[in-house]
Order: sequence, then C-alpha cells, then structure tokens
Amino acid sequence: MRREWEIEDLIECWTLDEEERALLANKSGATRLGFGLMLKFFELEARFPRREDLPRPAVEFMAGQVKVDAALFASYDWSGRTIEYHRAQIRKFHDFREPTVGDEDKLADWLATKICPVEMSRDRLRGALLARCREDRIEPPKTTRIERVLGAAEAMFERNFTTTAVQRLSLESVGKLEELIVAEAAPAGVPAGGQDAPQGDGQAQAAAAASGGRRAFLQELKEDPGPLQLETLLAEIVKLERVKAVGLPAALFEGVSEKVVAGWRARAMKMYPSDFEAAAPPVRLTLLAALCQVRQAELIDGLVELLIQLVHKISVRAEKKVERELNAEFRRVQGKNGILVKLATAALELPEEIVRKALYPVVGERTLEDIIAEAKANEKELRTRVRTKLRGSYSHHYRRGLPKLFKAVRFRSSNDTFKPVMDALDLLNATTVPTPTSRPPPRRCRWSTWCPTTGATRSSTSTATWWSGSHTSCVCWWRCARPSGAVRFGSRAPTPGAIPTRTCPPTLRTTGMCTTRRCPSPATRPTSSPTCKNGTWRRWTG
Repeated sequence: MRREWEIEDLIECWTLDEEERALLANKSGATRLGFGLMLKFFELEARFPRREDLPRPAVEFMAGQVKVDAALFASYDWSGRTIEYHRAQIRKFHDFREPTVGDEDKLADWLATKICPVEMSRDRLRGALLARCREDRIEPPKTTRIERVLGAAEAMFERNFTTTAVQRLSLESVGKLEELIVAEAAPAGVPAGGQDAPQGDGQAQAAAAASGGRRAFLQELKEDPGPLQLETLLAEIVKLERVKAVGLPAALFEGVSEKVVAGWRARAMKMYPSDFEAAAPPVRLTLLAALCQVRQAELIDGLVELLIQLVHKISVRAEKKVERELNAEFRRVQGKNGILVKLATAALELPEEIVRKALYPVVGERTLEDIIAEAKANEKELRTRVRTKLRGSYSHHYRRGLPKLFKAVRFRSSNDTFKPVMDALDLLNATTVPTPTSRPPPRRCRWSTWCPTTGATRSSTSTATWWSGSHTSCVCWWRCARPSGAVRFGSRAPTPGAIPTRTCPPTLRTTGMCTTRRCPSPATRPTSSPTCKNGTWRRWTG
C-alpha cells in the first residue's frame, strides 16, 4: 500500500459507514482504533495488514473518526485472542473464509495453468494470486504459505512445459540438440585456450578450458557477431544454417508467451555445457530448444542489420575514395570572379590576337586547367563515380555473400511501394549460378596411349578426359598408369589435383617434335597421333 495520501483519497477510502461503525460500538481505546484500521485495510487489499503496512496519514485520519488518540495505535496487540477475534469479525462482515490446504492446491494448479505460461515475475504471480483469492472470497494465505504456493506453481508449470516441448520434438531434432553441447576439436592453427588464446568472453574461455581446450557449437551460438566485414556475414550465415538444421517445429512453444520463452533463453545463455549435462533431459532439451529458436530469430535480424551496415560501409568508403581522387585531380582556385574579369578584359582589348598571346599572359595555363577540373567535379560527377566504386566493391568482393544470404534469409514485404525491390531480389535469387562441384563428363582423348610428360603407357584401367575449347584447339588431361595424377600445364613434375585449362592454341607442325616454348618437355610425336586440321599439330599438355 502507498505511503502518501491526499485528504480527498483518505475521505474516499478510509471513511467508516454506519454498518462499520456498528462493529466498533463495544470497543474503545487502542482496540477501537486498531479494529477500524484493519476493517478498512481489508476492504481495500482483501488481506489483513501488518503493523508496518498501515500508512501514518490513514492512522491519524481513522483516529479522528473514532475519537481516539493516534498515539494509542502503538499499544494495539498484534497477537493473541483479541486480534484473532477481530479477524473473525472482519471475515464474517466481508463474507470471506479462511484458506485450506485444498484451496492452496487449487491456487497452485490455477497459477501453473493460466498465469505461469504468460508471466515469470514473482511479484506479478503474487498479485495474480491475491486477486484470485479476492474473487473467490478467500482470505489469502500467510506470506510463507504464499511463497510455497508460488514455488509449487512454478515447479508444476516447468514440469508440464518441458514434457510438452519434448513430446513435440522429433527424434532427429533431439539428437541434434544433444550434439550442441558436445565439444568439437579446435581447428588447426587456432589456439584452443590458455595464454595464447585471444582475449574475449570470459564465460567462453572458461568453458573452453573446462572442456580440455575443445569448443562446442553451443558456445559459438551464444557469441555476438564479430567485426563489420564480409567474413562476419558469412560466419553468421553458417551459424544460422546450423541452427535451422536442428529442425525445430514451428509450434514447439505454442500456448506459451514469448516472454517466457525469452526467459528460458536467458537461463540457457548463463549455463555451461556441464550445467546442461547435469540437468534433467526434459529441462536440458527445452533449454536448448528455446535458445535455438530465439537465437534463430536474432541471427536473422542480425544478418539484416549486418547487410545494412555493410552497404553503408561500402557507400562511405566509396565516397571517401572518390573525394580523395577528386582532391588529387584538381586544386580549388580562389578568386574565380576576378580571373573571369581579367579574361574578358583581355579578350575585348585584343580581339585579333591568338589565345596564347592574348590570354595566357593574363591568366596562366595551369590556372585555367584548375578551373576546368573544378567545374567538372560537380555533384553529378561525384554521384557517378561513387556509384562506379560501389559496383566495383560489390563485384570484386562482397558479391559472393549475397547468394548465401538469399539462401539463408527470405525477404518479404506486403507494401506495394517496395515491390520493385522485392522483384529485384527475386530476380537475383533466381539467376544465382551455383558453383560447380564436379568436372564435365569425360570424353575420350584423341591422342595415343603414351603420356608425353612422364613417358608412361596408359593402361586399360586409366582414364583420359578431353574438353573442347574451340574447333581448332583442345586440352588433354592425362591420368597415367603410374600414380602421378594430373599434370598441370607447364609443369615438369606431376601435380595431383591440377585443373585443366579451357583452350590450347595449336603449335606449328614440325617433324615429330613439339616446338612450343611452353611445352613441358621435348616430346616426340607418336606415329599413331592423328594429324590436326589447318596443317598444325596440337600442343602437348600434361
């Protein structure tokens, strides 16, 4: 109850009516004053007060009504038969009853079913319990009993909530959630912990040290994005794809407010992998699922924010580059109006003279060049060159992040104003060419079974592939009988995993010898080699 009261509020809330005055008829002194204060307090709060709950202005106002000195309130007995009799009178007057064990069980069940799915604050739960008691005309339990009811309700809700969440998870999702807390081996070249580890989040370092220098994806999931750069965007995309791969159902936490799910997420953020392992399986899986679901939404928002910041970064960088280039190209000319007057005067005085003799002595050639360069460096030129820089930065570096971003995040808008932008995004997404993961299907090579680079004879089990570069040239990629693998063009030693070039210009025809300077070795043309068109031999390659 509030401690400060205005006189109007005191008159409205603490004035005794005729029926209430009748209950005070046989009471006097401190008993009369204490009974009147408890009677009106119960009417306002639906519970009995403690001595410190009664505000001083209310005590003085009630003392004036019952014609008792306010100082006598300190002598009112708050324990014993007298106050118990007073409470029984007040309950009967307001048609309330004392709570029972059955009432407490019903209150705990009601809180777990109706209030806990939408609220986590103890104060709000306590307020809801008191309101429910007033509605059912039940005197609220004592403070210690209220805390026990609240604890029982929270435990009941957690048990029902975790059981329902686990039942909605598939076996595959359960397995992937359990893998989140499994420590993975640290990548080669990356310090796992100790003195050489980078300084960062203390919780992450402590968890890495506890896991023997290994790192679980759970720790990476909790971390914030790194510096503003393309690699950070790509790393966040990979993180989002791994979270999506868990396969959480959309209705996993249906019937529970976002506030409660966010509370479970905050609880999971503070836990180490060892804490998850020590928790009961339903609680562990629910915590991990809540963390993944909330972090998935946060990662999507973070990717959009990173994209906006990267675009702004590229734009600012392009503007600075163009400004530096423009400043390097010209120097600002002071007093252009005076120079213009001099030029006009010289032209009028010497209309028949050539420009070099008439104008250059008045205004130097360099000054005229600076004026022209400054005039060209206008706003339109600036925007054009900035746009060129933007396109260059995007094409050479940032472009590789867009296909992955479009694959991980879907952009949608119901506003017709942004429909052209959405159409452009759909077009970019539809025309994204995937990176080839395999070579074209092999074809038979036209050359003989003898390898010109290693001198080995190709066995029946080895393969040779051929790609057509044009109607006059081709490239052979050999796999010889000996374990030499592919030979990169221009190298003498076999190079495993070499990628063949697309075209091979023909060499001049000679008597059985390859004459090109780029030939890996002087190779003799086998008699079985076919002749080439246009009177040329094809160049040997590995």
